[in-house]
Amino acid sequence: MNHITTLKEKFKLLFEILLISTRLGLTSFGGPIAHLGYFHEAYVRKRKWMDEKSYSDLVALCQFLPGPASSQVGIGIGVMRGGILGGIISFIGFTLPSVIALIIFALILQGSAMEETGWIQGLKIVAVVVVAHAILGMAQKLTPDLKGKSIALFALVITLLWQTAFTQVGVILLAGLIGYLVYKNHAENEESKFVFPISRKLGGICLSLFFGLLILLPILKEVTSLNWIAMFDSFYRSGSLVFGGGHVVLPLLEREFVLTGWMDETSFLAGYGAAQAVPGPLFTFAAYIGAVINGWTGGMLATAAIFLPAFLLILGALPFWNQIRQNQKMKGALMGVNAAVVGILISAFYHPIWTSAILGPIDFAFAAILFSMLVYWKLPSWVIVLTGAIGGLLISLL
Repeated sequence: MNHITTLKEKFKLLFEILLISTRLGLTSFGGPIAHLGYFHEAYVRKRKWMDEKSYSDLVALCQFLPGPASSQVGIGIGVMRGGILGGIISFIGFTLPSVIALIIFALILQGSAMEETGWIQGLKIVAVVVVAHAILGMAQKLTPDLKGKSIALFALVITLLWQTAFTQVGVILLAGLIGYLVYKNHAENEESKFVFPISRKLGGICLSLFFGLLILLPILKEVTSLNWIAMFDSFYRSGSLVFGGGHVVLPLLEREFVLTGWMDETSFLAGYGAAQAVPGPLFTFAAYIGAVINGWTGGMLATAAIFLPAFLLILGALPFWNQIRQNQKMKGALMGVNAAVVGILISAFYHPIWTSAILGPIDFAFAAILFSMLVYWKLPSWVIVLTGAIGGLLISLL
């Protein structure tokens, strides 16, 4: 009888996690920072699932790790509330609504031909503005000193001149070694601790899987001719190397799928505009790309691949987080990796985002207007997208 009661309580708890996370997935507009506010209201203030300090510690870790920070916070809260199954259910509830919407949009789009028009050029300029803003904000946090800026410059130059998957991974590893050496005496004051219901053994397995797949998938891609492996590798690597939210993943995805011929730029930017209009994490843009390439199965594969690094990292890092924060050399290695990712993203931002969008003075002027609307006037991103599309169409008529 006690066993049945326990199962009922477990089911009730998991259903509650699913219900709340799905509600957030249907209503959370505004990007990762807004998502964190929604989570705080739903999980901390209303339901007291965790205290303020534990929530801020979890947010700090997820901001520090690559991947979609808001999704990782949601996964972490789900795991702390209901174990690994709770984390999976929390992820599904928050992510699935936008995944379904974007896959449907991709399937509808496949039935119609899209031509390169003025509004598409306007969306290209919007992409320049949004990604530039995201990278600038990320660079302020991840390259705060001359050492970090130098590592970022090194990564920028190398990845701009040699644009391969192996180059990116090699630069990340080398930057970690450099950071380990140059930041070994870096000191911060962090005293808080919290308990996470995952063993260190499981955490170590998850971290090993994360790095193993990051190294192994590009090799498998080269030695096999299977499209699904190549596709999984591109999404997994993009999800592994991105800091700062969904906007920053845009240049990596464009490099992986537009420049390599998986899809045309018109369809890519149409999907980006649609991703801005749906709630939930912007990483679900991958579902759209996957669906364009290979239908709904491609959309689900892309979603699993781009979010898998987030799962492995949050499950792998949290059991060791208190210890990592107290180890200066390990923090130094992570600081080096963070700085290198800034350089990698600037490289991807220049080509293809900038080179395909800013074709003349009028494009640069329009980009400056949109940038001011986003950064200084604090207008929502959907307003920027709509203005960009209309403005691009008007410019094409001049």
